[in-house]
Parts: sequence; structure tokens; C-alpha cells
Amino acid sequence: MFKLSNSSKQRREGVDPRLIEISDLAIQISAVDFGHPADAGKREAERQHQLFLQGKSLCDGYEILSPHQSGKALDFYAYVDGIASWDTEHLALVAAAFLQAASILGYKLQWGGLWKSFKDYPHVELVD
Repeated sequence: MFKLSNSSKQRREGVDPRLIEISDLAIQISAVDFGHPADAGKREAERQHQLFLQGKSLCDGYEILSPHQSGKALDFYAYVDGIASWDTEHLALVAAAFLQAASILGYKLQWGGLWKSFKDYPHVELVD
């Protein structure tokens, strides 16, 4: 069984408690180890706008708010053979663990890898 590092846990600060609960269960059931990168959780408008300008988000942080700004989204990376992986196959396995954990806990969660236009493979968000 895998465990989240202290830095990954800290990067979830300000995130909706349901997402933290999902993440905690997902790490226990995941077939692939994972962590949470910098900017994984709650973001202020200014930081969200920087990510928008870099082309990493469709949400500018001001006119179009990101679910990260309300703590309803969380990003992850796979951790394979001691190295962070952004490989789509690895991320899909981690996402499957998140979706399974959410289902077990009774929460609705969507994965950015299933979006039709802007694919965001290392992203999950709560659906209220």
C-alpha cells in the first residue's frame, strides 16, 4: 500500500475535506503510487491567472473561476519507479482510484481526462 508524502498532504491545504478524504482512500487502493504537485489544491486568483496565461488552464481566475479557487479541485501526478510521471496511462490509473474512492464514499467526482475539449489528465473535481 502507498502513502502520501508530507509535502503532498500539505499541498491539499484549503481543499474541501471531501477531496482530502477521497485522496486518502485513493492512495490506499491505487494500483499506481501518486502525489500532489505544487498548485495541486486551493489557489488564489492571481496564481490561477498566471496558470491561465501559461496555457495550463482555461480559467483566468477573475472572469472565469477555477474550482481550485473554491477548494473543489485537486491535481495529482503518478509516481512510477521513483520518478514523477505525467504519462496518460499512469494518470488514468490514478484517476480510476480517485473515482473508485469517491464512489465508495458517496461523493460525485469528475476527472479532467474525460472532458471533451480541454483534457486535464492530472485533475479531479467535486460535482455538487
